[in-house]
Amino acid sequence: MSHELTELEKAALLSGASVWETRAVPRAGIRSLNLSDGPHGIRKQLGSGDHLGINGSAPATCFPTAATVANSWDAELTTALGEALGAEAAALDVDMVLGPGLNIKRSPLCGRNFEYFSEDPYLSGKLAAAYVRGIQSQGVSACPKHFAANSQEHRRMASDSVVDERTLREIYLTAFEIVVRESSPKAIMSAYNKVNGTYAHENAHLLQEILRDGWGFDGAVVSDWGGSNDAVTAVENGGTLEMPSPGLDSARQIVTALRAGRLAEADLDARVDEMVTLVERIDPSLARAVDEQAHHELARRVAESSHVLLRNAGGLLPLAAGARVAVIGDFAQTPRYQGAGSSLVNPTRLSTVLDALPGSGLELVRFAQGFRRTGGPDAGLLAEAVEAARSADVALVFLGLDETSESEGNDRTHMRLPANQIGLLDALHREDVPVVVVLSAGSAIEMPWLEQTDALVHGYLGGQAGAEATLNVLTGRVNPSGRLAETYPVRLEDNPSHAYYPGLGDASEYREGLYVGYRYYESVGADVLFPFGFGLSYTTFEISDLVVTASGATATVTNTGAVAGGHVAQLYVERVTDGAHRPVRELKGFAKVELAPGASTTVEIPFDRYTFRTFDPAADAWVTEAGEYRVAVGSHVRDLPVAAVLHVDGATVAADPAPAVYRTGDVVAVTDVDFEALLGRALPTASGEREPLDANSPLLAMHHAPSPLARGAAGALKGLIARSQRKGKPDLNLFFLYNMPFRAMGKMTNGAVSMDMVDGIVDIANGHLLRGVGATASGFVRNARESKRLTAELADHPTPAASAPAQAAR
Repeated sequence: MSHELTELEKAALLSGASVWETRAVPRAGIRSLNLSDGPHGIRKQLGSGDHLGINGSAPATCFPTAATVANSWDAELTTALGEALGAEAAALDVDMVLGPGLNIKRSPLCGRNFEYFSEDPYLSGKLAAAYVRGIQSQGVSACPKHFAANSQEHRRMASDSVVDERTLREIYLTAFEIVVRESSPKAIMSAYNKVNGTYAHENAHLLQEILRDGWGFDGAVVSDWGGSNDAVTAVENGGTLEMPSPGLDSARQIVTALRAGRLAEADLDARVDEMVTLVERIDPSLARAVDEQAHHELARRVAESSHVLLRNAGGLLPLAAGARVAVIGDFAQTPRYQGAGSSLVNPTRLSTVLDALPGSGLELVRFAQGFRRTGGPDAGLLAEAVEAARSADVALVFLGLDETSESEGNDRTHMRLPANQIGLLDALHREDVPVVVVLSAGSAIEMPWLEQTDALVHGYLGGQAGAEATLNVLTGRVNPSGRLAETYPVRLEDNPSHAYYPGLGDASEYREGLYVGYRYYESVGADVLFPFGFGLSYTTFEISDLVVTASGATATVTNTGAVAGGHVAQLYVERVTDGAHRPVRELKGFAKVELAPGASTTVEIPFDRYTFRTFDPAADAWVTEAGEYRVAVGSHVRDLPVAAVLHVDGATVAADPAPAVYRTGDVVAVTDVDFEALLGRALPTASGEREPLDANSPLLAMHHAPSPLARGAAGALKGLIARSQRKGKPDLNLFFLYNMPFRAMGKMTNGAVSMDMVDGIVDIANGHLLRGVGATASGFVRNARESKRLTAELADHPTPAASAPAQAAR
């Protein structure tokens, strides 16, 4: 196909036509594609599109977020969710769903953790692959994101993830590898950040050597919105599509580089062929009809399967029919059911606890708001809540993180609940009434108040039917079977990345290496609040009769209790003999089963290419080290009642050169010398605050700019962010602007600003006012002239009669 297009058509095809649309080449039968956010629901914007969500979106089913779904450990249910997303996308004329997000939860503080599955790459990859299979079964494309090592929101468009090769491969890329190999996504979204010094969208090591050559990916690589840095370098190194629309400025740069011999025609043609193939692979006519009621019920089932019972002192739950309850907490009337940011979905309907309670079998004695949602003490609300609790048999207390606490574009600074919520719980604990806490949050929190509860149910962010699911769990209509997909540390400072997170300057240094989440806590024997994989039930289970062979493991799971329930058998592998340093144990398989009281079943967990391998940086290859491995199966990472030792044939690896801190796992205070030894190179030199700004400096760097105008602009922007947070309505537009680099002005304005103009604006910020104004003005004139010329050139190719029908094909 590429030989049929002009140079300009080829170049133009590699960037967006608008915020959500790709370019068409009608004369060649290449139609435009419609793209939309959609990790947990389709966000098809109405009216003129904008990446930041200023305009509203069409109603769509709001499913639980990925952090919630991960607690289900249920790939089959996740595939059904993906099918529903794909069907709704097709019905809304959306060709590509931008999701799922599967970045690793390196720290509990990442503001976007609600959109990600887990701290574990195997669990993340298996569930994300199920999403992708479901979405693409409906003829549309999924676009798993953000590839790769995108673990913080601070400076997310202008940060360098500095990570050693083994950690990169084993922790941050394995989930993507599973998705590519098991679900063949038609597209993948590259991350905003640099990875070891090179922006992800133009990183040949990631996009060519690993993604395409290593894993066999044959789809398109789409930039995150505004995430393209250099259009020519992206084409050369594997970045297919630049989004949103930079006008025709990127196309002009590509054509210029091609004609000057700085870009090979073969590289350009390869990217063009990827775009053409993407268009050809999408056929929304394959999608089934959307049943809005069925999708709402599916959202409820997913939420039910994802609820995690964390405490149940004395077997207080489930509540008996007719129990007289006081419902306390603002989240009961205004649920926190999804995250904030570009994934914000306009639900087709929304259940609240108060709305759903009449059908639950419980008797509502009284409702009390309990606390101000956005923080701050309120003696009147507190007194009302205590009085409500006194009148009931049980107090159902709905606590959690509000919309300002977790948002795209902004990382958390702590893991605490708001003080007014903790004060409410303390007051209720002093009353003679059982307290059941229901949490709404998309990520881990500290719980020094845990002993003040009689029962604790975590619903995470349950989507539009989450309230119905919660009541079904509380009353025993549903036996909770969710298991935590992330470790809950006792306190933030216990997290292995704490000393290094977030990276506040140019670099985000992954000094903890392989020891992310439970891999660290298990290796050093640290205390945790709740271990990875933990979750209680209203029944009990026993795992027995483990048999391990060269191909996998089988075990018997028995429901030893009095009610039906679901359980997750989790398989972990530990290396017994010496070899390359590694965490004490790692998840390598799981199986979820539903069992009647007294029933047993045999679960089979096969081994695969991920079970025993490690990456050998010296050989630049995956290896399986010969030796003894302990294979254990149980209910969570610290409850593994059955185990067997298996001898595995493989390679003999040279002595591990890693520093001692990495061989022991004690990585909380890694020195520069030890981290450089792990990296195999010197650390990058950090830029100083007083150094001149450039096109890749984030706008927040203007606080230290030479120009008083720039410093004033940065201060005003920071003030507006603070005001939006005080109002309880975090403004993604402001977060985005604060963290975005200057170059994004030339990438996200549909051609209104060229990269020449960006250079002029940077000059102004650096205190060169006259030179900067002159450069910006002359750049504006050139940009207008070139845009007009290139637009005319693109239009100067009439559609041949033979190709005309293809233009209208959908």
